[in-house]
Amino acid sequence: MTDKINRPSVLAEVTEAFYRYEQALTGNDIDVLDELFWHDERTVRLGAGENLYGIEAIRAFRAARPAQGLARQLRNTVITTFGDDYAVCSTEFTREGTDKIGRQQQTWVKLPQGWRIVAAQVSLITCGE
Repeated sequence: MTDKINRPSVLAEVTEAFYRYEQALTGNDIDVLDELFWHDERTVRLGAGENLYGIEAIRAFRAARPAQGLARQLRNTVITTFGDDYAVCSTEFTREGTDKIGRQQQTWVKLPQGWRIVAAQVSLITCGE
């Protein structure tokens, strides 16, 4: 199995999708954000202040979310692929003017439409914790 972890071509695909998501997130590009999530009622996004079950709940959250103050700096990003169609992306992020460190983890699966997030989790901790 270890020969199937982080195959260069698969890692490149997932890395591109991950950073496309990041650009859409900080630019509030709701269409791209929606595209990159699996369109299914089993999709889960557990946020810093919300638990969203199903693509419709995720879409409603995105539509209501403020479009300002989204810039952030990523650090400690780790992308790991398993085989040709499964990946986990983990990162930390900081935003200017806050003492919080954000943590984000996404599970990506390669579906017929391309790489899609099937589960995501976001949490915040105070610096120094």
